[in-house]
Amino acid sequence: MITTKQGLLALSPIAAMVALLVFFSVYYEGVSNAPLLLIFVLTAIVAVCTTRGVSFSERVTLFSAGAGSKNLLLMVWIFMLAGAFAASAKQMGAAGAMVDLTLHFLPARYALAGLFFAACITSLCMGTSVGTIVALMPIAVGLADKTAMAMPMVAAAVVGGAFFGDNLSFISDTTIVATQSQHCRLSDKFRFNIRMVLPAAIIVGLLYVFLGSGASDITTAEHIEFWKVIPYLMVLVCAACGMNVLVVLTLGNLLTCVTGIADGSYALMGWIDSTLQGVMGMSELILISMLAGGIFALISHNGGMDFVIKGITRGVRTPAGAELSICVLVAFANICTANNTIAILSVGDIARNVANRFDIDPRRSASLLDTTSCCIQGILPYGAQLLMASGLAGISAVAIIPYLYYPMLLGAAVLITLAFRSRKS
Repeated sequence: MITTKQGLLALSPIAAMVALLVFFSVYYEGVSNAPLLLIFVLTAIVAVCTTRGVSFSERVTLFSAGAGSKNLLLMVWIFMLAGAFAASAKQMGAAGAMVDLTLHFLPARYALAGLFFAACITSLCMGTSVGTIVALMPIAVGLADKTAMAMPMVAAAVVGGAFFGDNLSFISDTTIVATQSQHCRLSDKFRFNIRMVLPAAIIVGLLYVFLGSGASDITTAEHIEFWKVIPYLMVLVCAACGMNVLVVLTLGNLLTCVTGIADGSYALMGWIDSTLQGVMGMSELILISMLAGGIFALISHNGGMDFVIKGITRGVRTPAGAELSICVLVAFANICTANNTIAILSVGDIARNVANRFDIDPRRSASLLDTTSCCIQGILPYGAQLLMASGLAGISAVAIIPYLYYPMLLGAAVLITLAFRSRKS
């Protein structure tokens, strides 16, 4: 049995992280990824020092196991390949050609809304928010440069749309795990869930039309070098077909090599140099992700998750309270794991037991789990999605957060659903 003192001690790294984030946000102009790395280094020290009952070497072993988990290592590979693809494609002029092609068909004033809806559709087809960001963010960066729109806002449009499909797609990890844990069908959850989040997507799309209305149409290149957009088009098509994101990025990197050398944009060593620069540009993000994994492994080992779960579920007395507890549980798990799929896995069985006890519709509990986790994941500055977006856009992950209108409206949709809950089971 975990005492209150032990539980609070286990959660002290999270308190330290929040305090450091507030400090850097107040005394510096935003939090760039470099201070964010410093924050996680200091938080890791706190996590190791507050771990009790095991030797120092065992603490380091536990930390290293969390930092090197299979899910994190998969993200490391994605970070590296995405950085290499973005750098090599930019070096050969593919990014500029893709932007010219986009603006040839889409007026600049609709580019922001177009990016958001493109991300919604791509993520529905792919079932992954990270893959969607990898595919569309280089195009978004080029559009921001050409149209002089704020880079954080353009990046946020892609991130927001990426979570639309992450929440709803039949092949999304979060959707599959949520429905399996609550014992309901994918189609039933989709019909219930889309009624919850579609109004939010429409509102955000209209908002982006309004925000982009001030962008004046620009003159694109008279002769678009269509062969240079082949790598991007291949990435988008393969992603939409549901191909594994690692395979998609590997093919994209090979195509930039072949196309760039054939075009004369660079020689083989030039392509290698650009890919290495892209990989090195992701190094800080990789370190932040691994540090986060180690920190939260120690929090879990120290009983922090169990302490919070028992504290939240102990006072549940009504169906409304049960639904709120499900949302709070998955939100906290998401903050601790920085991964919405793992968060749902962590609390799915507990959420199902709570839902069964208060006769809550499984479709409803699954939708609340999935939507709440996507909302929290969408605004976490140390989540893979914002780290990937910030790395590709060359800006701070924290700078994107104020523009994440869709994840914020997902949270509002959850609150409205809780407030106007149906009494039918």
